[in-house]
Amino acid sequence: MVFPNYFADAESSFNDADFVIFGVPYDKTSSFRHGADQAPMEIRQAGWNFETYNLKTGVDLRDIKFHDYGDLDVRNDKPEFMIKKVKDFTSNLLKKNKFPIAIGGEHSITPGIVQAFPKNVAVLSLDAHIDFRQQYENEPYNHACVIRRIADHINIENIAVLGIRSVEKEEFEEAKNRKLFYIDSFFIKENGIKKAITDTKKHLKNKKIYLTLDIDVLDPAYAPGTSTPEPFGITPHDVIECINSFSPQLIGFDIVEVCPPFDKGETALLAAKLIRHVIDRTWTNHKA
Repeated sequence: MVFPNYFADAESSFNDADFVIFGVPYDKTSSFRHGADQAPMEIRQAGWNFETYNLKTGVDLRDIKFHDYGDLDVRNDKPEFMIKKVKDFTSNLLKKNKFPIAIGGEHSITPGIVQAFPKNVAVLSLDAHIDFRQQYENEPYNHACVIRRIADHINIENIAVLGIRSVEKEEFEEAKNRKLFYIDSFFIKENGIKKAITDTKKHLKNKKIYLTLDIDVLDPAYAPGTSTPEPFGITPHDVIECINSFSPQLIGFDIVEVCPPFDKGETALLAAKLIRHVIDRTWTNHKA
């Protein structure tokens, strides 16, 4: 069955909306599985599965003004051009006091969004990979360089990465030398997500936070349809705990690396549900 081509329940006009969803269908630097550029539409379609009311939070999405802008025209761009388009679009949203929500596409889109924010914000990345290479396959804007490019824009002390379990030896040593804050998935398994969140809050303090969620932070048992799957990941409830805990500080969000050609629909469903949860929790905490 084919549903409307916009994110479910995004019925508000652009001008009235507090939250603006936009797709960034980009897949130029993927290095294992290809197809992340198909994710924005798959996630939109998946969202029509859900009720508007959340029995856990008591929030009905019909009470929240959010809009789906559609996709940016970046599919055939070189990485640096894609980054500029994403930055310019996000800057326009911020000028209009909109909360940006991007649906990737691969993770290389995120530095473009972050560049639109002031340099004093913080970035929280949930990801299986530390993504701290200077360049990969001769491309500095490769999906494997995301945190390094973000660190070009904001102070590295304002970055936290949770859930990692895959690194190159040299990039890991460089990240540690530059004191990048990270918590790996093995620590979370042994100590619990609440301990990881408490430690991260101590590090980021009360800064405004941009949240980027690479779906591969989840174990492939929960999210198999991703571009670079990595075993021993965290759970969907761990991600929900992170969203709940940091939502009062959130200023923007993206979800990336869903790869529909390797999905039977469960990963897109999870991504759509997480987007809806971010809107729910952020709206509730920001109006409080």
